[in-house]
Amino acid sequence: MRWLTLYLRSRRAHAAVVGVVACAAAMWSLGLALADTPEMGEQMVVLTVLLLVICLTPTLGGPDDEMERTAAFAWLPRRAAHLLVAGLLVTLLLLATLPTGARFGPAELVVRDAAGLLGLTALCAATLGTARAWFLPLAWTLPAVLFPRAEPVAGQILTWQAQPPSSTAATVTALLLALAGLAAYAMSGPVPRAPAEAAQQ
Repeated sequence: MRWLTLYLRSRRAHAAVVGVVACAAAMWSLGLALADTPEMGEQMVVLTVLLLVICLTPTLGGPDDEMERTAAFAWLPRRAAHLLVAGLLVTLLLLATLPTGARFGPAELVVRDAAGLLGLTALCAATLGTARAWFLPLAWTLPAVLFPRAEPVAGQILTWQAQPPSSTAATVTALLLALAGLAAYAMSGPVPRAPAEAAQQ
């Protein structure tokens, strides 16, 4: 348990969890105050999932790049567990609103987008670094939400975040991103920072 405590502290997990809960509560309150119906719009749901994933992005890297690459720990299962817990946190927080007057749903949309966006973020952390890991999910999701394409299949893939849960192309895209991100991050961890960037920490 001591190792877990140190790990969570080094990843600033407590602050991230507080931020995620606060953002979810703020978005839920906004929906409760402004929505005409209990069901949140799909755009609101997707953007809330994105916001929560971005809040968790800093936890994908620690303060010591050398420690991230040491063989003293079995990093692969720990990193995989980290992503799975992050995904569960985002999903459960939003699904907990289903019995309330402002619902983030349907459940399939929340689960699909949480898995896909978290996988994309983890993939970016493993290739671009933790500090830049949120760039691509944000840059991809905003146009997808504003300009969703129902046809052709390529349009569904490019705007998978905003597709209805019944879209097979969107589900497969999210699944592939989730698996790719899980594999890349669990095996290699976040890419080391540049010396100048690390010196600023």
